[in-house]
Amino acid sequence: MTLGAIHLQFTYWDWVVLFGYLLLTTWVGHAMKGKNATIKDFFLGGRSLPWWAVTGSIIATEISGVTFIGVPGMLFALEGDFTYLQWAIGSIIARFMVARWFVKVYYEREIYSPYDYMGNRIGNGAKTLATVLFTLGSVLGQSVRVLVAAIPLRVVTGLPIEWSILIIGVFAIGWTLMGGMSTVIWTDVMQFLLFAIGGTVALFWLVGGIEGGWVGFWETAQQYKRTRLWDFTFGFRAELQFTFWVAIFAVPFQNLTAFGVDQLNAQRMFCCRDAKAAGKALIFSSIGQVLTLLMLMVGAALFVWYHQRPFTADEATLVKAGSETVAGSNVRVTGEKDFIFPMWIVTTLPPGVSGLLLAGIFAACISSLDSILAALSQTTLSAFYHPERRTEEELAKMDLVRKSRYLVIGWGLALTGFTLLLNFVREDIPILPLAFGMTAYTMGPLLGLLLCALIGRANITGLSVGAALSILLVVFVRIDFWVLWIKAGLPFEALAALPTLDLNAAGTGLVPVFSFVWAWPITTIITFCCGYLTASSTRPHAGKNV
Repeated sequence: MTLGAIHLQFTYWDWVVLFGYLLLTTWVGHAMKGKNATIKDFFLGGRSLPWWAVTGSIIATEISGVTFIGVPGMLFALEGDFTYLQWAIGSIIARFMVARWFVKVYYEREIYSPYDYMGNRIGNGAKTLATVLFTLGSVLGQSVRVLVAAIPLRVVTGLPIEWSILIIGVFAIGWTLMGGMSTVIWTDVMQFLLFAIGGTVALFWLVGGIEGGWVGFWETAQQYKRTRLWDFTFGFRAELQFTFWVAIFAVPFQNLTAFGVDQLNAQRMFCCRDAKAAGKALIFSSIGQVLTLLMLMVGAALFVWYHQRPFTADEATLVKAGSETVAGSNVRVTGEKDFIFPMWIVTTLPPGVSGLLLAGIFAACISSLDSILAALSQTTLSAFYHPERRTEEELAKMDLVRKSRYLVIGWGLALTGFTLLLNFVREDIPILPLAFGMTAYTMGPLLGLLLCALIGRANITGLSVGAALSILLVVFVRIDFWVLWIKAGLPFEALAALPTLDLNAAGTGLVPVFSFVWAWPITTIITFCCGYLTASSTRPHAGKNV
């Protein structure tokens, strides 16, 4: 894609601010890293971090660059509106459920992850399966976050997106190696604060430049139906993702896994002093939904801004301005809607301010990536060495911190490589649906595993079959794999005969028939039933294979 001259508007002072912020974040992370003498220090921050810091870290990880870039781009798109905010209902419900039932059992023993709990309850096979599912889900989901960070870097530097991805991977590996989870959490707190400030500055700047101010902004947004919040349409079609019924019945399953089973967020809770502090950190992280509302407002304001100001030639080149239109509006965009907000930052905000906001996006995406590198390193190490079953003396002799650092490097390279592949197949899929869609493969099976562990009854063969069936179902509901298949030149027309896939309007590819969001509850039920119903009625002993 031609970037035009947009990147030339990123000034010397912007570069100074960007690198200055990254250096400041690196210094803070180094200063707060602690001793990191043991893997408990490296992976759990010595279980000594305050709950409010963990709350900020959870919010920063949840919001990240996906929300900061993807949400404004989604609302800017044709028919974009506030209906995504309905998902907050299911998200908040899930947080209270995790804080009430999951956190308490996690703190009953010295464990490092929910997968250790599964191993103690229903056997090592379950722990291994959960680790494999988490690893697969992390590689799929977190690569989107790397791609998100590469978008503003590409806009402001003009570098090929492949180079942008490699730069981000190097920074993330370095931050993780520096100080483990203590560094991750304290740098996350900085990202949370900058997100809140940056989003607020952007919104007020946008509205200040809109004819009619706040009244003109809101009236124009309403005129083009940008402010619609509620959608009570019930159905399973692919376009019905952001509805009230999805928020009530599907989103809680995804968030139960995201906050209670996925090690990315669960690891943060394990850094608290006790279960009460961990539950408080999770519940108070619900205020992060205010930031989602803030970025939706930014997206609506961007729409009004460009409705009143047609794209320049360089801007039109960057976002592929052309045929797609909202009736009566000047806004026409055919492709890169996720470039809209970074482009506005670079072309509109004064030097230094634009550098600060883009530094926040860049650093937050790196922070999300270093979080997953720490989690992947921990779960891989745990799968081989089972530190939760060893004494402090045994762990000291095994030098697991050094092994953890090697794993961080290995997983960093793997995630960077997969992101390059994802960029190859992404085409024009918006960032936000892509990020959530990647979670559909493994979120349900992981939650099904945990439910079996909480009950204390499961058959590992049944769980494995259920997880495999669940992933296969999602493969035929989403088109991620088939895009790669088509790009390889393989025949695909016969796949359109399946009830879950159809040919696109041009006949050159496939489109999904059903919304992937329903895979979260369906695959949870499939995995749970396969594991529970095939198990012996005798309750297994903790730590034994079943």
